[in-house]
Amino acid sequence: MTEVSITDAVDTYLQRKAVGDPDGPGAGTYASNAESVLRRWAEWLEDEHEIRSLFALETAHMRSYADELRDRTERGAYTASTAGTYYAVVRAFLSWCVSGGILETNPAAIEEAEDALPTADTYEERDDRDGWTAERRRELEGYVRERALESSGEAFDRNERCTRLREYAMVALLAHSDVRGAELFRVPEDDRRTGATWDDVDFYTGTIRVLGRSQRLEDVLLGAAARTPLRRYRVVLDPPSNDWPVFPTRHAPSIARRVRTVLQDRGHDEDEIDTLMAESTASEVARERSIAPPAITAEGARSVLRRLCEEAGVDVDGDYLTPRGVRGDGAVGYRREASNSSPALRASVLEQSIAVPERQPVFETIDSVDSSVRDDTESN
Repeated sequence: MTEVSITDAVDTYLQRKAVGDPDGPGAGTYASNAESVLRRWAEWLEDEHEIRSLFALETAHMRSYADELRDRTERGAYTASTAGTYYAVVRAFLSWCVSGGILETNPAAIEEAEDALPTADTYEERDDRDGWTAERRRELEGYVRERALESSGEAFDRNERCTRLREYAMVALLAHSDVRGAELFRVPEDDRRTGATWDDVDFYTGTIRVLGRSQRLEDVLLGAAARTPLRRYRVVLDPPSNDWPVFPTRHAPSIARRVRTVLQDRGHDEDEIDTLMAESTASEVARERSIAPPAITAEGARSVLRRLCEEAGVDVDGDYLTPRGVRGDGAVGYRREASNSSPALRASVLEQSIAVPERQPVFETIDSVDSSVRDDTESN
């Protein structure tokens, strides 16, 4: 029997889905959402198990993949529901291979493999023990608010004022909106989660567009308590373009790498780039040339929050409060699937939200990244 590579099978599967394959409506949308999951799964199989052929795939490999998803959930990189969704996408692909006569059985549908997946109940119980009480949230928010207000004085330069407003906006967004950490910040191991940009923020409708857990774009409503700090922060940040991250990294090597890559793509040679980088900092070149830096990583945001909690004296049994979607009493709790409509039509989000009651605080797990991604971690 002729060998069938996993990547070739994935390509064929996605092509069939993209043109509406006979599996029902919405197949094209499904293909775009499933592509990144299946590509990363195929790369993982090759890196971890040197598996390239579909015929070499066994239940043990899918058990290993489920173990990997569970490990990432325990580290906070994924939620249990996200891990389950990723596994389900792979299982659906392998079921298609079976129905098409490529495989005899589906190695992902065996109980031995599925038993290793994380369960939502386990992590909901863990989240219930999270230390983000309303009192502690108010303490942290009050601390960053006072620091932001204080920075308006003549004793503070623009950089320090921008830093403090950035920290206030970060805490306010997590506290007073339904947006999750992995939707705001960059997740290096997920090429679709590159961090929110200013193009995603619509102050007119009071929404921010994010890539939701469903892997679809969603409009999330921002309450006034989140919008006001965000607007003040934007004025001082003064991003040169709308593709600028809402929370850009301050890790100089990461910014320098991005600047060099973009300048090379624009046709500059190494000598020209070296001269530019010698005369100005990478951040200055990025602004002058309108080169959007990478967004801060979720792990970087965690580091920022750790420092703020230490400074504010907010702790939980001697530990710091992790950024698990710091939902407060003012959380709006409303989101809808985004459309390609104009800003005026996006206003319907506000109209529909009027009848939606505010929900009680809910603590969601922020997606962090593998601790090995240290070069992108921001320490201040």
